[in-house]
Amino acid sequence: MRTNLFLSVFALALLSSACTPTVQLAAPSEPININLNVKIEHEIYIRVDKALDNILDESSGLF
Repeated sequence: MRTNLFLSVFALALLSSACTPTVQLAAPSEPININLNVKIEHEIYIRVDKALDNILDESSGLF
């Protein structure tokens, strides 16, 4: 009975030690290269009502 318990504990310890996960960290051999070829184009459309255009006219003195 005692030997069966010992063998069970030994087998359980042996199996659990074989399943331990390993994590390895290694630095890359080449530097990290990030290529950012980005082309940004934008168009802004402003529509102004004629009445508002008259208010914002340069001769109105607001600006």
